[in-house]
Amino acid sequence: MSIFFRLTPSLGPMLTAFARNSVLAVLQRAVKIGYLEINEGDQVYQFGSSQDKANCVHITVVSDSFWKQLFFQGDIGFSEAYMIGDIELDSDTLGNVIDLWLDNQSGMASLNSVFNRLKLAVSGLSLALFGQTLTQARLNAIESYDLSNELFKAFLSKEMTYSSALFSDEEGGVHGDLLPESKDRSADLETAQLRKIHYILKKARIKPGQRVLEIGTGWGGFAIEAARTTGCEKALAEERIRDAGLQDLIRVHLMDYRDIPKEFEKKFDAFVSIEMIEHVGPKYYSTYFKTMDRTLKSRNATAVVSTTCHHELRYSEYQPVNFLSKHMWPGLNTATQGRFTLECVKNLAFHYARTLREWDKRFVANVTPEVLAKDLPSMKMDPAVFEMFCKKWRYMFAYSSAAMEAGYMTNHMLTFIRPDDKPSE
Repeated sequence: MSIFFRLTPSLGPMLTAFARNSVLAVLQRAVKIGYLEINEGDQVYQFGSSQDKANCVHITVVSDSFWKQLFFQGDIGFSEAYMIGDIELDSDTLGNVIDLWLDNQSGMASLNSVFNRLKLAVSGLSLALFGQTLTQARLNAIESYDLSNELFKAFLSKEMTYSSALFSDEEGGVHGDLLPESKDRSADLETAQLRKIHYILKKARIKPGQRVLEIGTGWGGFAIEAARTTGCEKALAEERIRDAGLQDLIRVHLMDYRDIPKEFEKKFDAFVSIEMIEHVGPKYYSTYFKTMDRTLKSRNATAVVSTTCHHELRYSEYQPVNFLSKHMWPGLNTATQGRFTLECVKNLAFHYARTLREWDKRFVANVTPEVLAKDLPSMKMDPAVFEMFCKKWRYMFAYSSAAMEAGYMTNHMLTFIRPDDKPSE
């Protein structure tokens, strides 16, 4: 036992040196596109070609714990090192970091140590076997959405839609925010979100007097617009509904989709679920679509489901945890079994990339400790907590936007109809 204690103090530096050397060796082989420079004290590590102006990334190591985090936890370790301040990045180049990783991802996969691959396998197996239980689903909702209404008001558009917008030439298209400033684009996000809502209403073929069930309503933006423009009934967020004077047309039910009551059976003309199925998980896909089938009428019924999903080549029922599924959207993962016909698929990936960039701009401009203090008092009491909180959100915006642009992640809107129903023109 005494030998153990004499040896223990030296293990930390030895482990750090091993992790550093291992990571540097991988980066030397992996970085073929772009240029990466890591500064640690007097040491400068360079990878790729500095002549490659397409993407140059500079990282400053503040704490040597970074090497262990990256070695043992891969991309999650990198994101957490950034959040807690073990490394410093220029926030304006966060997207460049993600781009560098995506451009060289085949080599970067080697960053995952045997320990990390084992941990990821366990996390994937756990999700596949146990899935999103009711308790876990509620915990995930708290982690992802029940943070602070003031937070989401600060960066979402006015109708508070927390999903991809649908941009057109009117807003300069999916890269309009990157164009030279020639016009006021401050209202582009609101315009594009409203267009997305009306697109869903059209695809769902909603008519006045019909009943619509929305699963995962958020702050009610879709339901309010649907009730306002078609006069249909909907499930939604009460205060904003009352403010809109639509309380007689919309009912709100706080429940898990698996708890929908028997009286809902075959009562609805349309089913809408905007970026909620990500949190269902493979184990419960069948239950989710059975709920869709159970609540929709047997004929002349339509379902519109939008979802963020992984590239099919990377999909597995044993999907391991990554940065998004751990820190931002727990449960992220994406069959109707003959109950429906898939009528239409629309890819919103590039639209989502711009949406995320627009959110990031508003986040930087509007989120302050004072804004969050009402719901999250620790943000005002401890500047370090607020800084870490902001880094987490900004990393998410950059990570997701770059992944959407590169095709590493996608976002699709799927329209389903009953097998014997006539497709829309």
